[in-house]
Amino acid sequence: MTDKGYDAKINREAARERGICPIIPYRENAVHKPAFFPKKLYKTRARIEQTIGKLKRFKRIALRCEKTAQNYAAIIAFVCAVILIKSVHTA
Repeated sequence: MTDKGYDAKINREAARERGICPIIPYRENAVHKPAFFPKKLYKTRARIEQTIGKLKRFKRIALRCEKTAQNYAAIIAFVCAVILIKSVHTA
């Protein structure tokens, strides 16, 4: 899932060669615009970007302070748990 900046035939073909279904919205001035576009799938892109934004609020993740991939993954898991607890706990 990408934005309109990646709307090019070569990008779509590269994704298909890798077995990826490209979910890239067509630009307004596109010549061959298909009638169907999976808007529901594209809306999940916003959720993904919001989650990445929340993760980057934590300095250790944004600056990648951890040296090993295992430690970095552990910090990501911890921060995801913190974000989940904050979203559930409203009081």
